[in-house]
Amino acid sequence: LSSAFCFFFQMDTTEESYLDLFPLDAIIYLTPDSENVLEDIDPKKVYILGGLVDESIHKKLTLQKARDQSLQTARLPIREYMVKTINTKNYHSETLAINQVFDVLSTYYKTRSWPAALKAGVSSGKGYVLPNAVD
Repeated sequence: LSSAFCFFFQMDTTEESYLDLFPLDAIIYLTPDSENVLEDIDPKKVYILGGLVDESIHKKLTLQKARDQSLQTARLPIREYMVKTINTKNYHSETLAINQVFDVLSTYYKTRSWPAALKAGVSSGKGYVLPNAVD
């Protein structure tokens, strides 16, 4: 037996919209363009992970979609816990792929530590690192 901590997520698929399945006040649309910082995960809320977006072409697309649907929004606390690192491309992005957001959220849920969660999901290629990782 392994001492590793495991947990499972149940996933159902449906053609119904999340707008028809959940009350609007229970939905939080995660978007890197939100002014609201996700401080904790509320198990009574439903978190929508946006689709993959080419940030150079569709800036603020997920934020606009959430606003059009009158949904609450939040962003991961990247700016609050990480710092920009010097890189050759001068590239810094808070836009993550769905699997990266999922890794951040699942690690936070297990550890209740944003630094640990962000380390797990935000690659150094995004131009952000934890402060103690800066040389």
